[in-house]
Amino acid sequence: MKRSLVLSSVLMGLFMTACGSDEMTSENEGNESNVEPEESYELQFGMQAGTQSNEYEAAQQLVDYVEEESDGELSISLYPDGQLGDDLGMLGQLQDGSLDITLAEMGRFGQWVPRAELLMVPYMIEDYEHLEQVVYESSYGEELREELINDFNLRVVDTGYNGTRQTTTNTEINELKDLEGLSLRVPEAQTLLDYAQYVGANPTPMNFGEVYLALQTNQVDGQENPLSAVDAQSFYEVQDYLAMTNHVVNDASYVVSELTWQELPNHLQEILSDGISEASQYHTELFVTEEEELLDFFEEEGMTITHPDLEEFEEAVSEVYPEYLEKIGEGAEEYMDQIEEARH
Repeated sequence: MKRSLVLSSVLMGLFMTACGSDEMTSENEGNESNVEPEESYELQFGMQAGTQSNEYEAAQQLVDYVEEESDGELSISLYPDGQLGDDLGMLGQLQDGSLDITLAEMGRFGQWVPRAELLMVPYMIEDYEHLEQVVYESSYGEELREELINDFNLRVVDTGYNGTRQTTTNTEINELKDLEGLSLRVPEAQTLLDYAQYVGANPTPMNFGEVYLALQTNQVDGQENPLSAVDAQSFYEVQDYLAMTNHVVNDASYVVSELTWQELPNHLQEILSDGISEASQYHTELFVTEEEELLDFFEEEGMTITHPDLEEFEEAVSEVYPEYLEKIGEGAEEYMDQIEEARH
């Protein structure tokens, strides 16, 4: 965070007058000595998303909001396209105060607090509303956020919806058995490797940039991603079927360095918090609208969209849950109960 001292135009005018007049009275000289500069704050906001993304558009709204509401006392500079590193790298920068704001999935905090990873486990979270309830209205979420502040200098201010992961394939998926034996590309993330394995597919890790060609040449039979990625990478050109498996709800939480937060005056903390709340709401609206429009677009492009009964998917994947509970250790089952109770 950059901090600078500025003189208001009125006070600067008085100062210049004092310097240029031989008739300045001792009273005015006293006024000059009492001139107090105002302090301004410039925050750095790093993100992996590019300038054409929903994430960037929502962040730009935050920039505009704080600039206007603070009369320029608080400003934010955006660093998109991973200029400052990947998500974990930028969270590390928040911890030491070298970066002020970033976006991160709540589940990524499992790097520091293992129970946070539960939020990324397939079918643990039903939808965005459920996620909000868990993070902000349950004791699980409240204690998690407090621990992130107190032990890791990471303040989660608000959370936006970032899409739900679905499954595209070259064969129609109407029920769980239709995935049996299919080669399904997934990232090198244990929760998504588990999804593919426990629904009966063959998990196939692969770099994101290689997926289109792999689908086109039938090197793999399918992949899973939010609808926005299916669109951005044109996977609809090389996949005929989209199954609404809803297996992981992605979020984008607005995280502020606690070191930065404590340096801000109370009134700027309030402006920043209010601005993030508005930005996260806009963030959510952008993704919800986009997903609705993309479903129509994919159908127009010839994709068949199916809505399998997810109960059997959930039951199949739940077989891996004990492994996550063991990893978390004491209190794990209680955390899962709290997450389940937050369902609406």
